[in-house]
Amino acid sequence: MPRVVSIYFPVLPTDRIRRADPTIPVEPIAVISKSGSKRWVSAADAAARKAGIHVGMPAAKAQALFQGLRMIDADPAADAAALERITMWALTQYSPIVAVDAPDGIVMDTEGADHLQGGEEPMLTSIANRFRAKGLTARVAIADTWGAAHACARAIGRETVIIPSGETIRAVERLPISLLRLPEKIVSDLRTLGFRTIGELSTTPRAPLALRFGPEVGRRLDQMFGRVSEPIDPIRSPELVEVSRSFAEPIGAAETINKYVGRLVVQLVAELQRKGLGVRRTDLIVEKVDGTRQAIRAGTAKPARDVAWLTKLFRNRTEKIEPGFGIEKLTLVAVMSEPLEEKQKASSLVDDEDADITPLIDVFGNRGQRVFRVAPVASDVPERSIQRIAAVGDEVTEGWVHQWRRPVRLFARPDPIEAIALLPDHPPASITWRGKRHRVKRADGPERVFGEWWKRDSELEAVRDYFVVENEIGERYWIFRSGDGIDPETGSHKWFMHGIFG
Repeated sequence: MPRVVSIYFPVLPTDRIRRADPTIPVEPIAVISKSGSKRWVSAADAAARKAGIHVGMPAAKAQALFQGLRMIDADPAADAAALERITMWALTQYSPIVAVDAPDGIVMDTEGADHLQGGEEPMLTSIANRFRAKGLTARVAIADTWGAAHACARAIGRETVIIPSGETIRAVERLPISLLRLPEKIVSDLRTLGFRTIGELSTTPRAPLALRFGPEVGRRLDQMFGRVSEPIDPIRSPELVEVSRSFAEPIGAAETINKYVGRLVVQLVAELQRKGLGVRRTDLIVEKVDGTRQAIRAGTAKPARDVAWLTKLFRNRTEKIEPGFGIEKLTLVAVMSEPLEEKQKASSLVDDEDADITPLIDVFGNRGQRVFRVAPVASDVPERSIQRIAAVGDEVTEGWVHQWRRPVRLFARPDPIEAIALLPDHPPASITWRGKRHRVKRADGPERVFGEWWKRDSELEAVRDYFVVENEIGERYWIFRSGDGIDPETGSHKWFMHGIFG
């Protein structure tokens, strides 16, 4: 079942100012909003909150509370524009259904986050890390509903919050009513009546509340607890190429869905060709009669506008669509596109056409598997001498400069082994790896590798001595000793397995 992720930016204005002017010292900052003569704190960074300043506090009181507080005027228009840019970026990275959750967050359906495998906790951690790398403080929550995720992201101070499926009531019942996304006037009046928490409000009879406040209170409670659906209207931009088809009579048969998806692909490719673009990531948005949405994302390793291939990518996945009571609209959106020029194919009379493995890469990629190439990096330390790059793209001209052969399989982290060897320059007579003893019949080395002292002070004197060893049945391993075998400051003199030769 798809779940909802809410991403809250508690100090978006402060982050923007610090990135714009790195000379500003790291001091407590409060963002001040105003309406007429009234001025109050609308955002505060961690240092300001630690000093006791909170959102909603009068500006004069905040200034009196902390003399060194830096107070800046809020810029709602700039923050709204920044939030829209962040949402558009998240649309291309995470999910086909992403929307602005004004004024301080975004919301998305988890169904499109297929590439973030490994469970909800790794997914949320990855999202938080990506935003932190971009200089943004983010709080990320996942729950069964938009309302619950929105409230928990803003109420709980941790970077990531996971509300288990089916436990919405327990998670939100003690949260303040201000997190119900109600108008301020209604929240103020509810507090006057003595309501403080969502739990207190949810157990109150609906009729008196509806009589005094209208249907809004009940609607927000029902949305939070999942009794009423709250579809996310995905963000769109004029730059996105988009085609859609509405149906007077809802459709639901797989053959009918595939037929109209194929027609939409033809229309989308025509628009892309007119603009000289090729699509890299395409979303199919399915709008159902009951107001819910479902999305399917298909990606390609390089820009494409081949009708047959794009149609096949979607038809391979349309079995995931659950039409329910029927589908009333299909929309196809090119969320990532790049310039694509027409290219003449090779003629068999002139030259053989190169085999194109891009379709195979696309198939694996759309199954949620990561496809990449390994390229060299200028580093003497073996585990730092490779990098992952896109599966297709420009060829890497940089190469390794090592004179010694490297193993076919290189471990990401060296594995400890036990070795019997005569120090400092002799190879081991035997090694024990993962409980199994190997007698060394042949060996070559040592190859000395020095630490990158110009990058890491801790590697100023560090060295490794590598050996290629072969056991009695012909298996060849790449092992090393940490240190030069004499000076303990060069390493621990422990032995490690680092690779296996084919």
